[in-house]
Amino acid sequence: QLQLVESGGGLVQPGGSLRLSCAASGFTMDYYAIGWFRQAPGKEREGISCISVSDRSTNYADSVKGRFTISRDNAKNTVYLQMNSLKPEDTAVYYCAKEDSAVCRGWHDVWGQGTPVTVSS
Repeated sequence: QLQLVESGGGLVQPGGSLRLSCAASGFTMDYYAIGWFRQAPGKEREGISCISVSDRSTNYADSVKGRFTISRDNAKNTVYLQMNSLKPEDTAVYYCAKEDSAVCRGWHDVWGQGTPVTVSS
């Protein structure tokens, strides 16, 4: 069974940092691009970052560019999202998703269950 499990969410003060993890089981991440998304209460899901396989190229939404960093550790079958300088507007449930190819093109076929992030003082 193909599965993604996110972890690392929680409550953090504005300006703080969190690192989210997305661990895969049932498949090898080496061959697939992985994306991170978030959904805030009452808002649509937003794609925030993606990392491809071959050249490890990455992309970011303007809302997180310069503050968030996506990375992958294929040996651990895990993708990370380092989030710095967090703002209250970053509060959301964060999800990772597997692309159906090695490049980021927006076709996701496996989703995690999400991990909540709350940024508040």
